[in-house]
Amino acid sequence: MIKEAIILAGGLGTRLRPVVADLPKCMAPVNNKPFLTYVIDHLQKQGIEKFIFSLGYKHENIVAFLETSYPALTYKISIEDEPLGTGGAIGKSCGLVDEKSVIVVNGDTLFKADLVEMSQVHDLSGAHCTLALKPMKNFDRYGVVEIDNNCGVHCFKEKKYYESGLINGGVYALNKNKFLEETMPEKFSFESDYLEKFFTKRTFLGFVQDKYFIDIGIPEDFARAQEELK
Repeated sequence: MIKEAIILAGGLGTRLRPVVADLPKCMAPVNNKPFLTYVIDHLQKQGIEKFIFSLGYKHENIVAFLETSYPALTYKISIEDEPLGTGGAIGKSCGLVDEKSVIVVNGDTLFKADLVEMSQVHDLSGAHCTLALKPMKNFDRYGVVEIDNNCGVHCFKEKKYYESGLINGGVYALNKNKFLEETMPEKFSFESDYLEKFFTKRTFLGFVQDKYFIDIGIPEDFARAQEELK
């Protein structure tokens, strides 16, 4: 079981500015508490014991929140002096990871995937990266991930309208050592520069989970979170 997690929490939240004050996206209030609360609490319930918070924009807000609300939490902080992209942020944070593999999640997304089962699949397969995939219907906000009969990632398809498909839920089990062995620039996108470019050369698995999913990146879904996470 993977017991360590990186939470990517450096997002600016520019699309939420009309409805949320000038805060990091993960600190947007949902039912009077930062959305990050729901992410941390879910990970703890799934057996995560150690956290690495990848921070950037207004990181002091998040540090103060953790000190006040989670004084007993075991965590480390990785701060970007300038935006490194999701890949650069994960790479920098991996330097603080103790174990061979780590769970990676986005601080503005809650996907209640079964991390115990996902860890087992990831470890037994020897995969470089295992992606938690969410089945969706009638959507155009996300691209689609297709997998083969052995759950290997077959292809990534661009954002457009789909009647149904599997989306990348933004939750990963990542082999830290294999990831750090890649020759990557300091700043890069984990999704487009790593996953989409290496899936034919590395072992990437899809782990399908039809569990609760919400991404608060746009005002409509931020409003929906207020009702669904009561």
